[in-house]
Amino acid sequence: MTVVTAADILVVDDSPSKRYVITSWLRREGHRVVEAAAGEDALTLLHDEAVAVELVVLDVRLPDIDGFEVAERIKSDPRTAAVPVIHISATAVHAVDRTQGLIRGADAYLAEPIDPDELLATVGALLRYSRARHRAERLAGRLTRLVATTAEINAATSLPELLRLAAVGASRVFDGAVAVAATSPETGALAVQVDAAGAVPVVRAAYREHFDIDPLDGAVGAELFVQEDGPWWPGAVFRVVARVKAGREPLHIAVPAAGFTDDDRDVLRQLGQAIALAVEALRSYDEERRTALTLQQSMLPASLPPVPGYDIAVRYRPASDHAYVGGDFYEVVAVEGHIVAAIGDVAGHSLRAATIMAEVRHALRAYLAEDHAPGLTLERLNRMMLRFLPEEIVTMCLLRIELATGEIRLANAGHPPPLRVGRGRATTVEGRVALLGVPTVHDAETVFTLDAGESLVLVTDGLIERRGSSFNEGLERLQAALVAGLAADGGDGDLEAFCDALLLGVGDESEDDQAMLVIRRAISA
Repeated sequence: MTVVTAADILVVDDSPSKRYVITSWLRREGHRVVEAAAGEDALTLLHDEAVAVELVVLDVRLPDIDGFEVAERIKSDPRTAAVPVIHISATAVHAVDRTQGLIRGADAYLAEPIDPDELLATVGALLRYSRARHRAERLAGRLTRLVATTAEINAATSLPELLRLAAVGASRVFDGAVAVAATSPETGALAVQVDAAGAVPVVRAAYREHFDIDPLDGAVGAELFVQEDGPWWPGAVFRVVARVKAGREPLHIAVPAAGFTDDDRDVLRQLGQAIALAVEALRSYDEERRTALTLQQSMLPASLPPVPGYDIAVRYRPASDHAYVGGDFYEVVAVEGHIVAAIGDVAGHSLRAATIMAEVRHALRAYLAEDHAPGLTLERLNRMMLRFLPEEIVTMCLLRIELATGEIRLANAGHPPPLRVGRGRATTVEGRVALLGVPTVHDAETVFTLDAGESLVLVTDGLIERRGSSFNEGLERLQAALVAGLAADGGDGDLEAFCDALLLGVGDESEDDQAMLVIRRAISA
């Protein structure tokens, strides 16, 4: 026989003797009983949070409102709709009475004289059903919040943000206090603690002496255990230590153990595994980004060649920590009687984009060593890519300047147009052909002369494109900034200071890498 654990039961009857008999049967079974003699009193008790009634035994005939209406009001109130109701009556015993009682909210209907065994069996059956339903609804709600929390943490772009989302989400899942901790090379051991449902999360250094516990011993998995002396809240806590890659610092979650069920423990273990997966994904992303950034920066020129009669400034700024590293690059080479400069961008944002950038830049330097014209150099680069990098796309603007005359021969393969800045205006240099990696001719060139005091500005699209605006709008914004800066300095201002100001102004909101190359022909003495 299934034993039903004790419950808080409300007995509603205007007859003291009947209440005494029924409550005696229920108390002998171990149940806790509260009593009411009228319908309104019963409804008041049901709404008292200190009582927590699990079942109502309700007489049909009451002095203020009948039991049918009481049952109907119980079931129509979301706070009490799940509470089982047993109708009892000595007078309303016909089929029509029982039918009305069940239709209006009762879960069972017993006619007097009531057999005590039948009453207790009915109470036990309804409590089993009610508790099973409550358990299922509670678990479903926690799993729903678990799914939402998992989605939120997987969108995080930094460990502090991930831990904050995890702690707040876990607090919603379990309706209470939670502490979550993990480590990264940038932050060290970091914890976020929420001390109650809805409380403000507190970010702090982790309790190392407690979070150093690793029951997994470096292995992969998720271990759930009880810690009796947790420093977070009074009393024991459930701890989860989880790791999805061997040798990594594990993730730690702590939750007060009071009131935790077997279902809650299973959900906590699932949550620990989900957060550990998100932490590992973030760590892997950070490692790839650092590797790509190191590779990318190592491939950029360490210094610029001195060029008499010309000022040259370059800038490279990687995207924020919330974005992938791209393949932006620049190159400046001095050859007898002229300089060759290039700026480009490999399609994509990843470690592979940085490696492709390195391959293209090395090939470019090889062709420049052969002293080919810009158009022919791009044509050869394109053939190389079609043969050896057939899946890749690169934009590049390549130019050669005759130092004595300022004549520029420029070839542009799908890159944002360079800007000539001088005499109070900034104009684009048109004449683009297809991107590198497209099987078409790339040897077209544009020829013009850079006047004394005039500057040529080449940028990657990180200084132009913005979320919510078009490419042309971004180009116009850049032109306005150039006119306000370079064109206003008379052709002899501080080029380095200007580049810093331009990055801070025009480039500050970019989510992409940014590269800039500025060449200014000095004013003749």
